[in-house]
This record gives sequence, C-alpha cells and structure tokens, in this order.
Amino acid sequence: MDEEPHDPRSARLRRRALRRVLSGAAPLPAADHDVRKLLHELQVLQVELELQNEELTQAYATAHGALLRYTDLYDFAPFGYLTLDAAGNILQANLALAALLGTECDALLERRFVDFVRPESQLAFASSLHWVMSGQGRQVLEIALKSSTASGPLLHARLELTLDASAAFALAVVIDVTEARHLSRELDQYRSSLEGLVDLRTRELTLAREAAEGANRAKTTFLATMSHEIRTPMNAIIGMNKLLKRDAPTPRQLERLEIASVAARHLMAILNDVLDLSKIEAGKLVLHETDFALADLLSNVEQQIAERAEQGGLQFAIDAGGLPDFLRGDATRLSQALLNYLSNAVKFTQHGAIELVCSVLEQTETDLLVKFEVRDTGIGLSPDQAARLFNKFHQADDATIPHRGGTGLGLAINRHLAESMGGQVGVQSTRGQGSSFWITARLGLVKAVLSRPELEESAADASTLPAKHAGRRLLVVEDNPVNRLVARELLKPMGLVIDEAENGAIALDMCTRHSYDLILMDMHMPVMDGLLATRAIRRLPAYAERPIIALTASAFSEDRQACMDAGMNGHIAKPVEPALLYATLRHWLEIATRDRKTS
Repeated sequence: MDEEPHDPRSARLRRRALRRVLSGAAPLPAADHDVRKLLHELQVLQVELELQNEELTQAYATAHGALLRYTDLYDFAPFGYLTLDAAGNILQANLALAALLGTECDALLERRFVDFVRPESQLAFASSLHWVMSGQGRQVLEIALKSSTASGPLLHARLELTLDASAAFALAVVIDVTEARHLSRELDQYRSSLEGLVDLRTRELTLAREAAEGANRAKTTFLATMSHEIRTPMNAIIGMNKLLKRDAPTPRQLERLEIASVAARHLMAILNDVLDLSKIEAGKLVLHETDFALADLLSNVEQQIAERAEQGGLQFAIDAGGLPDFLRGDATRLSQALLNYLSNAVKFTQHGAIELVCSVLEQTETDLLVKFEVRDTGIGLSPDQAARLFNKFHQADDATIPHRGGTGLGLAINRHLAESMGGQVGVQSTRGQGSSFWITARLGLVKAVLSRPELEESAADASTLPAKHAGRRLLVVEDNPVNRLVARELLKPMGLVIDEAENGAIALDMCTRHSYDLILMDMHMPVMDGLLATRAIRRLPAYAERPIIALTASAFSEDRQACMDAGMNGHIAKPVEPALLYATLRHWLEIATRDRKTS
C-alpha cells in the first residue's frame, strides 16, 4: 500500500486519536486495516518516545555535571561568595565563607550578614550595600568580621559588592586579609626597626668618620709641625755647610763637609718622602701642570745625579729618545720620580753604568704617553722582590744584600705619581745582572715654542747680581737667629743692604719708617706671624705692590696657598737652595725696578 504524503497536522491528529484509544477514551477500530495502521503508528510513537527519553537523560546528565562543577567551584573557592537581598539577608553562601566565619552554610542562610560584621564596620557595610542596590556601582571596602561565637577571632576582610543581572540581589566576594594585615603590621614594625638601625649606624658612621677626620687632621698637623721643626734646624745646618764650603776649606775639611751634606740631603729626602706619602693618603697630592723644556728637566736631574755617580765610579748617560723639546705636565713631580729611580740605581750599583732612556709609546694630536726608563748594572732583584717592591715601606734588602738605607717609600710614591699622571710603573730585573725601572706619564704637547722666563736662570749665583741690584734694600723677617745669619751670609755677596726683624710686629714698624725693595718673610713667629704681618704691610700705601716672598719651613701646599692668600708673591721652602733664592730675588727685583720706572 502506497504511503500517504506526510502531513504534520494529520500526524498529530492520529497520535491524539491513538492516545485516546490507548487511554480507553475511544473504541479500538474494527477493521483490520485500521488496526494495522494503528499498530504501526504505535510503534513509531514508541521509537520517538525512546529517542526523546535518551535525549532527556543525556541533557540531565550534562546539566547535573555542570551543576556539580559549579557547586564545587562555588563552595570550594578560595574566597567567600554570598548573595544578599536589599535588606542584607544572606540568600546563598559557599563553604569558604562558612569556614571563614566558623559556622555551617545552613546556619548562614536567612541571617543578616551585618550580624557577622563588627560594630565599627557596620555603618560602612550598610552604606555600601545601599549604594550597590540603588544601582550606583560597585563598592570595595575593608571590614572587620567576627565569628559566630563570641570567643571567635577578629577577622579582617576585603568586601566587594556588585549588583546581579536581575538587579534584585547583591553579589559579594569576601577575601580574608587578616594575615596580610598582620604581615603588613610586622613589615611596618620591621621597617621602623630597620630605619632606627640605619639611623643608629649612620650616627655611628658619622662619629667614626669625624673621629677619622679628626685623627687625619691631627696627623696632618703633627706632620706639618714636625716638618717645620725639622726644616728650621736643617736650614741652618745646610746653609752653614754651604757657607763653610765657600771659605776655602782644606781637602780634609771639604771631605767632612761633603759627608755632612750627604747626610743632610738624605735626611731631607726622608722628610720629603714621609710628607709626600701623607699627602697621597689624604688625597691632597695635586699635580701642577705647566709648560716646561725637556732639556731643563733632564739637565736638573743630571746635575743632581752625575756627581754622585762619578763618586761611585759609575758612568751616567741620558738618552732623550727624540722627545719634543717642550711638553706640558708637572715637571717637579716627574723630576722627583726620576730622581727616586736614579738614587736607587746609584745606591745599589757598585760598578758599571746607569742610563736614563726616554721614549714615546703613544701619541695623539694633544698628548704623548712617554716612558722613562732607568737602567743599571747593579745587584738586581729576584722575582719575589720585584713583585713587592712598589708597596710602601718595602725594601728589597735581604741577608745577602747589605742595607743601603732609605725608608722604602720612594718607589711607592713613584707608583702614585705615575697613576696621577695617567701612567704606570714597573721593573725588569735579574739577580746579579742589574735592573730596569720604568715609569710612564701622559704629557701634553706644546704647539708654540716657549720663551725662557726670568726664572730659567736658576743656576745664577751671587756674582751675577750686584751689577744690577747692588744697594737695593731688603728686609729679612725671621725669628731664628741662626737662620737670620744664614740668610745674611747668603745675601751679602749680592751687594744688598740687609735689615733684619725678629717678628712681624717689628717688621711692620720698620716698614713704616723705611722703604724696602723686597721682603723675605717667615711664617711662624712670636708676637705677630708672617701672614698677619703681610696683610698689615699690604695696607701701607707704599707696600701695596712691593714683593714679599715667603722664606719658611712650612712646606705644605696649604702653607704655600696661605702665603698667596695673605698677599705674598712667592714661596721658598727651607732648607734654602741658594740658586733658587738668587733666581727668585733677581726675578722680583727686576719686576720691582720696572714698576718703579713706569710709575
């Protein structure tokens, strides 16, 4: 039999009729054809029912699983969740909230959440809930909670309130911040304690620094005092020694005077080394860079070493190595470093030769890196000795080497000088064959050819001065009678008229009564010192521009600056080198002569 076209409406009618038959509301059809048709429809309906039942079962299982997962997420979340109505009643709460409040979930339902809020936080909670329920936005606040029991612990929580989608309830998240508050409080206490400790340590360090600075000032004062006290008698010793050499001594007397001169120079070298090291450690060693003639520097070094080398039977030579004629740097400190090396070479070389070799290692448009190398044929050094040699107070002497004297400071000072001049120091040596000590320094290039200044004539002696300056009147202000004698004897051959004053007050009085062409002024004197006297003399109209030269045993750079600040024109440190004294006098007397002619 052909199937009838599918008609959803007729199918629904047949199913309704079939249900009526099955329920007994309608009689079973009498015709077989109708019965078979009814049974067929019944089978189709049964299959449809089974399919629908299976779909419903799967849908239920899916929904039930989702509900279980949601319940797990809700109940076992790390934070408390709850739902509140407009009155603040708890409609739903999770296990985390119940655990936080120390109760069961069922015990929370239908209770007012404010009952779990401590009095000091209740007003803030009520205001925030009203704000959220009125649709004015999300609220976040920190509140204090209490447990369901009176003896429960005090809790601190961060409460976040938002309005749900239906606008009928408030959804709340409760985060326990009790431990965080405790940690924050402990951190604050620790920070406060740490700040107190830092303050204490800062005060301790300040006191320690002040104590160290005080000790350093005391050391500097002590060294300055000792320097002055040693230089004052040394000026007399060296000065009188030079004067005695002028008086045609016998060969035996001359030999003894020379021994005394060597001892005096050795003592002054020790004193200068100690003072230099003190300046280095205090960070006060300052380089004074000027343009200088290399030939003058090497000539000065040769004059101080050649005679000593000759007395020891040693050959001495200098190789300038094609260096420029004029350079810029601290010529005094460079000479000092070279003399330290050369003095050691003379001291530890018994036969052979000593050579000073100069060379250029690097060159730029503005400067040179120059190497100065002192080679000798002396006793040499072992590798272990060479490794420690540039440390202060260290000497290479051992049981097999006779002690040659010295402080062990010269090489350490050379290391500091080299570093200050942008260079380094080093040594190559073989025991028994000799040594090669070197120092490098970065020196500036001088583009213009220098003119020789008046002070270039440092080798001038008294015989060259009387023609121009005989009869000029000088005032020597010095409290030590021996040093006045030395100054008088050194100046006598110049044909100068010399007056003397024992202190600054006498000098000031003499300047008001006499006209002096130049004044040699000591610094430390009783009644009135040289600095006060200079300032007072400068206030006299006739002495506003007259040369005043410090002739003092105060040899620190600070002392030199103090003299300049007081109004002096120059500074000569004791013991006095006659050549420097004569050159300085010639320079300033000629300036004074020019000034008088132009005035």
